[in-house]
Amino acid sequence: MNEFANSADAPSVDTVGIVRKTRRKRVTAIAGLAAALIVAGGGTALATAAANGSHAAKPAAATTATSTATGNDATNVLLKGSKFPLEFAGLDLDFAKQLLLKGQLKLGTVSKVDCGKNGKPGSVHSVDPHSPKTVSIGATINLTLCAG
Repeated sequence: MNEFANSADAPSVDTVGIVRKTRRKRVTAIAGLAAALIVAGGGTALATAAANGSHAAKPAAATTATSTATGNDATNVLLKGSKFPLEFAGLDLDFAKQLLLKGQLKLGTVSKVDCGKNGKPGSVHSVDPHSPKTVSIGATINLTLCAG
C-alpha cells in the first residue's frame, strides 16, 4: 500500500509496547494492593499488641485459659448484655485503666498482693467483682496487683 502515489504510510501497531504497558499497570496495581494489605496488617498487629499488653504477659494469659474452663476466673469481668468478658490477666495498671474506660467502668481500690514467681510485678492478679458475676455499666471494679 505504501507504493501508491499520494498515499499515507500504513499504520503500524506496537503490540509489544501495548502488552508491556498493560502488564506494567497490572503489576503496579498488585504491588499497591499488597502494600496496602501489609500496612493494614501491621496496624492490626500494633493495635492487638497495645490492647493485650506486652509480650511478657502472654504466659499469665495462658494460665487463665485453664481457669476460664471452670467458669470462675478471678481476672475477668462480665458486663451485663455482653457475651465476652473483659480480661485483665497480666495487664499492668495503665492498660487495666484503659480497659475499664473501654467497658465504661470505674476504678475502685487498687491493692497489692505477693504473687511469688507466678506473676509479673505490677500486673493484674485479680479483679472484684469477677465472672461469673455480671456488672452493669458504671460499676466500680477493684484491682489487685502483683507486688514486686
